[in-house]
Amino acid sequence: MTEATGPAAAPNTPPPGCPAHAAHPDAVPLSGLEYQQTPFDLYRSLRSRHGSVAPVLLDGGVPAWLVLGYSEVTYVTSHDELFARDSRRWNQWDDIPADWPLMPFVGYQPSVLFAEGAEHRRRAGVITEALEGVDQFELGRECAYIADQLIAGFSGRGSAELMSVYTHPLAMRAAVHMVGMPPGAADTEALVEDLRISLDAAEGDDPVAAYVRVGERVHQLVAERRKNPGADVTSRMLEHPAGLTDEEIVQDLISVIAAAQQPTANWICNTLRLLLTDERFALNVSGGRLSVSQALNEVLWLDTPTQNFIGRWAVRDTQLGGRRIRAGDCLVLGLAAANADPQIWPGAQVGSENSAHLSFSNGEHRCPYPAPLLADVIARTAVETLLERLPDLVLSVDPGELTWRPSIWMRGLTALPVQFTPVAQ
Repeated sequence: MTEATGPAAAPNTPPPGCPAHAAHPDAVPLSGLEYQQTPFDLYRSLRSRHGSVAPVLLDGGVPAWLVLGYSEVTYVTSHDELFARDSRRWNQWDDIPADWPLMPFVGYQPSVLFAEGAEHRRRAGVITEALEGVDQFELGRECAYIADQLIAGFSGRGSAELMSVYTHPLAMRAAVHMVGMPPGAADTEALVEDLRISLDAAEGDDPVAAYVRVGERVHQLVAERRKNPGADVTSRMLEHPAGLTDEEIVQDLISVIAAAQQPTANWICNTLRLLLTDERFALNVSGGRLSVSQALNEVLWLDTPTQNFIGRWAVRDTQLGGRRIRAGDCLVLGLAAANADPQIWPGAQVGSENSAHLSFSNGEHRCPYPAPLLADVIARTAVETLLERLPDLVLSVDPGELTWRPSIWMRGLTALPVQFTPVAQ
């Protein structure tokens, strides 16, 4: 699950009174075109200068720590007593404006994302049991059906831009299917667009207003399912003996839907990019399930859909990676940087031999089981169905022309244009 949106460029010289004046003198803004396109270059630079924990600046020059090391991210996520999720601890609140772009994801909400201790276990338990009720075989069949419908819409043209016509619509329809929201409805499409703005705001977008609209639509869904329950995640959360309130369920459903939609769509697209550009997969791209499996796992190591995750807040003064962390400091979990940590890949060759990546985070606040399994069903079905239906699929541009979205939080392409032999329907 992710809880961040793309920041605008931070000013080089913060104005008087800006919280950046309290930041480390060598703090680096998490922004800029070069970083957005080649973030691993920045990670290497930060490691060489600062080690496994680096001082950074968020939107508007707000100071934070970026945790780069695999061991350090694992430590932070395993020690909630030192690095907790309740953002009300943040020592920068006096300097944060109400319209700060990251407010929807650092402003405290009564959701599972910010809950701690027994309350978090109660809330996460409800989500886990509701997700366990999803039949993975039925989900796979539904995703294959969705994929076939989407492919039929463009297969006769011989070319397509897969981000807009396939990967994002498929993940969206799968997500709303699981929670019991009617697919194709205007308010469903609007919800997905608002989630995109909230998670990955472009210039001119208003992520705060978008997040409010997301909450309104999910409130409506909960009210509908309270009256007419069905075989879906929302209904199972409402019927759970833990007795969550409607407001608690709304907040937690937003997290579930957001995690199931954009990150999964980017996982699909990043995997297709790997399959279509890496010669190691070229011979098997149209058939071997092993190739798809390897590609999906390798993407979670090298191009994880959630690059960075905000955040954790220090409960008290402590040490991490040789840094003095003050009580209330904000820590950004550098999931992508940790996955490529040279301490775990000393040969500088990141492999896909295992699944010990941190792409679903770690510890008590990691994505609740079985969310990663359900995301894998959606992503695997999407990739395999597309390659089966369009076996001669190739990029329609040079791989070097592909560009990444301008976000330090999400890792996804701006577009994935392809061509293939047209298929008559």
